[in-house]
Amino acid sequence: MESPNYTLRDVPNEERPRERMIQYGAGALSNAELLAILLRTGTYQESAVLLAQRLLASSGSLRGLADMSLEQLTEIKGIGEAKALQIQAGIELGRRMARSALSDTVTIRSPQDVAALLTEDLRYLQKEHFVCLFLNTKNHVVGQETLSMGSLNASIVHPREIFRAAIKRSSASIVCAHNHPSGDPTPSPEDIQMTKRLVQAGDIIGIEVLDHVVIGDQKFVSLKELGLM
Repeated sequence: MESPNYTLRDVPNEERPRERMIQYGAGALSNAELLAILLRTGTYQESAVLLAQRLLASSGSLRGLADMSLEQLTEIKGIGEAKALQIQAGIELGRRMARSALSDTVTIRSPQDVAALLTEDLRYLQKEHFVCLFLNTKNHVVGQETLSMGSLNASIVHPREIFRAAIKRSSASIVCAHNHPSGDPTPSPEDIQMTKRLVQAGDIIGIEVLDHVVIGDQKFVSLKELGLM
């Protein structure tokens, strides 16, 4: 039996995502409808909306979709390389838009400032990345560097590498941050021990470690605020 051709041409105008976006705005659309607009077309068997719904079901969530590689996307029936690249480009634009809200000169006054600067870069990574922010005497960020990429459960950080990078930038102080791929930002005993080592090294060198922020999924923890450093 021949499969019906479920294209957007067969869907009433009021149910088409582009028409709905024009009439009601992007905020009224579901995740599947927004994704369908990125995909533009479906397949012979299903509309772009149905393809988008199946793609979201396969990924498990928007975060799962962001984690998928080009190869993983193209393994899904109906998603060729062009559609996979469109999806990844849309996700990357969203990340850049989140970062673009920050001013050119970023000042760190609180853990919230650290999270605002780094969350979109770190929250979707599947391995731990240890990042340092290098600050001047006015707490302006004068540099940012990823100094370690660890396994899923651990990040190996050497104080000499951190303070060598800080000295190179004439930093007055530094703020450390890393992600927990599990999404839970609760500091591990290793996180606490490593932070104390960095604080001690900074005291000797004369470059203060202001904070260590652990970033999870839509939440973060400051070791400074917890009294763990």
